[in-house]
Amino acid sequence: MRSSIHIVDVDRIETWSRHRNGLCDTCMANCCTMPVEVKLPDLVRLGLVDPFEAEHEEARQISKRLIKAGIAERYHHKSEIYTLARRADGDCRFLDASTRRCTVYEQRPATCRKHPQVGPRPGFCPYGPRQERR
Repeated sequence: MRSSIHIVDVDRIETWSRHRNGLCDTCMANCCTMPVEVKLPDLVRLGLVDPFEAEHEEARQISKRLIKAGIAERYHHKSEIYTLARRADGDCRFLDASTRRCTVYEQRPATCRKHPQVGPRPGFCPYGPRQERR
């Protein structure tokens, strides 16, 4: 019997599926393997930056601290976007490895709240049901 599982290359956006209702129902949080870009209010909501620090510190100082602590991979000064560091397996730091559920769902970043309406190919998802990450 031939398996219905196939591998999708997340970097080839032309292979992505159009998002539709119910697509996430059988997904194992594969979108949580993509880089998560956040802004300062997201970091405050996640409890990674203190509100006082956000108001009084320069973004570059905050980014240096977050990068040194392994919380962020990088910071883009012009867009004021931080990219969160992922675990060694490529998963989001907030994804529970056993349940594949978000551990900060109520506080999740705006980019996660708006997926898939925002991203490299709005309205499309790199993964569909019965697919596994590459």
